Amino acid sequence: MDRQRSEHPTTEPEPGLDPAEQEGSVPADGEVETGPRTDAERRRRRLLRRTALALVLLLVVPVLGAALALRLNYTGDLAEGTHTRNRDAIWLGHAWVDGRKKDADVKALARRLQGTGIRDLYVHAGPLEHDGTLPASAYPRARWLIAAVHREIPAVRVQAWLGDKLATEDDDGLRLSRAATREAVVESTRRILATGFDGAHFDLEPLHSGDRNYLTLLDALHKLTRAHDAPLSVAAHQIDPLPAIHSVAGALTGHPKWWSQDFFGEVARRVDQIAVMSYDTAMPLQSLYGGYVAQQTSLALEVTPPGTDLLMGLPFFHDNTIGHRAAAETVPAAVRGVRLGLSRTDADRAAFGVALYVDFAATEGDWTAYEEGWVR
Repeated sequence: MDRQRSEHPTTEPEPGLDPAEQEGSVPADGEVETGPRTDAERRRRRLLRRTALALVLLLVVPVLGAALALRLNYTGDLAEGTHTRNRDAIWLGHAWVDGRKKDADVKALARRLQGTGIRDLYVHAGPLEHDGTLPASAYPRARWLIAAVHREIPAVRVQAWLGDKLATEDDDGLRLSRAATREAVVESTRRILATGFDGAHFDLEPLHSGDRNYLTLLDALHKLTRAHDAPLSVAAHQIDPLPAIHSVAGALTGHPKWWSQDFFGEVARRVDQIAVMSYDTAMPLQSLYGGYVAQQTSLALEVTPPGTDLLMGLPFFHDNTIGHRAAAETVPAAVRGVRLGLSRTDADRAAFGVALYVDFAATEGDWTAYEEGWVR
């Protein structure tokens, strides 16, 4: 629409018409606007207004109620001792295994991690090919990195971060339904461990709740990693914040996003370590995001076995997208949310930590918030 026309409409009558005959004209003195057509129009307008109000209430009231619940979930006292158990982790980018990083970088990393609770490095060594294979050319400097980390930071484990896009929402990607593909993923993991990695960390997305092929793959992978005395770790989707919301989201958008709490528990029972990707939540405010993280922490704690390390993700990145607002998804909000969820659900749990995503996007402020809020 032309802006000038919309902001400055003409008030002159159209040529050839009596002004009183134009739409919106005022009746002459003494005339009353009556008749079946006018009454019907009034009824129709009243119905439209009432319908619009009902739709607004149906949409706005649940949203406001959910927002209030999250805000309240961000309040409360923090239990004593709800800080690092020295089981934290950080995701590291591909530069650490492709030749871009040098000895000086490992020394700087060692200084950065000193005094923190980080025990595991998830180093990007993929991605997997869509058929599940992984060429050695994808991680040419892995042996150097592993040796350098073991020398400079001997208490830290170096896990290979592997993953791929799944063909769950379009035709492009890795298909877990194919037995040959799952077998290839296991073989790729065998080679990764033979290279010297201390463990294997998988991030396969988008992974829909209830995927039995994924559980079958985890069973095979865990058998392999146990034989090598190595941890099997996975990145996990968030848990339904409302009952069965993953089903509703899947039906409406084709992208379920969340896992059911039961499915999360099934995954957690098949691994040694599960890291919740508790970011990209689309929350507009820190208080709502922190309340959401507190809820996610409680939901995950309820179904994660005591022997499985549960890690909650912290957003060490600052993109602004539809799903992530950097001003809302902050490290301080996430840390407080994690501590609130831990305080309410299982304050003394030993197998618990946080996972920092991701090294190459982190700021000094992120590190300070993690250290002051969680490490202490």
